[in-house]
Amino acid sequence: MSKIIQFDENAAKGIERLYQTPDVVGQRSQMLYALGLKPGQRVLDIGVGPGLLAFDMAQMVGDQGHVAGIDLSEPMIAMTTRRCTELPWTDFKIGDATKLEYDDDSFDVVTSTQVYEYVSDMPAALEEVRRVLRPGGRVMILDTDWDSVVWHTSDHARMRRVMDAWDAHLHDPHLPASLGTKLSDAGFQVDRVDVIPLLNRAYHPNCYSFGILFAIQNFARQNGIDPTEADAWATELRELGDAYFFSINRYLFSATSR
Repeated sequence: MSKIIQFDENAAKGIERLYQTPDVVGQRSQMLYALGLKPGQRVLDIGVGPGLLAFDMAQMVGDQGHVAGIDLSEPMIAMTTRRCTELPWTDFKIGDATKLEYDDDSFDVVTSTQVYEYVSDMPAALEEVRRVLRPGGRVMILDTDWDSVVWHTSDHARMRRVMDAWDAHLHDPHLPASLGTKLSDAGFQVDRVDVIPLLNRAYHPNCYSFGILFAIQNFARQNGIDPTEADAWATELRELGDAYFFSINRYLFSATSR
C-alpha cells in the first residue's frame, strides 16, 4: 500500500521548481511535439500539477479550443488557475482520476503526467478516460519506472534500501512495464511508446535530481529509514563532485480510443 505524499502549498512550489528545470522542460517539449495539438481541440489534463503543460496546451489549441484539468491537490489547482488566468478557455478543479466529472465524448485528447503510478484502480481510471474521449480520441500518458534509476554511489545496499522506501509512496513504481497491456485491455490501440531519459552529470539546483534528492531523503527519513542513514545517503551524493551521475527513464505512451 502506498504512503501518500501530501501535495500542500510548499510541496506544490517544490514541484513547480522541479518542473522548470531544463531537463524536465525538455521532457515537456517532447510530449507537446508528440501531442501535435491543433487549434480548436478539447483537452483534459489529469493530474494537472503546477499547470505548465496545461498552459502550453492551451496556447496550442487557442481560444476556439478548451483545456480542462483536474488534480487532488487544492494548491496545485490554485497555482494552475493563476498561471492560466489570461486564458479563459481553460478551467481547473479538484478531481479524482477514477471518477471524471465530465460528459461522455467530451474531449479529443486526454493527457496525464506522473499520475497513474499513484492510482490503485487503473482499470477504472482508464475506463473513465475512454468514456470522456470521443471515438478515435487520443490519450497520452507519461510515467516513470523507478527501476530505471542509475545513481552513482559507493554503497549500493544503502541506495537499494532508500529507493525501496521511496517506492512505498507509489501504488505502482514500475507501471510502464504493464501499461501497454492495461491500455489494450481498456479498449485502446497503443500507437506509440517512447522513452525519455533524464540525465544529470552534475549536482546543481537547476537539475531534476537536485529536487528529487531532497524529496527522497525527507520521505525515507519518515518512512522506515533511520534518519542518520537517509542523511548519509544524501550527503554522499551531494559531495560526489565530478563523479556525480544520475539517470532515470520516463516512458511516453500514446493510444487511440477504439
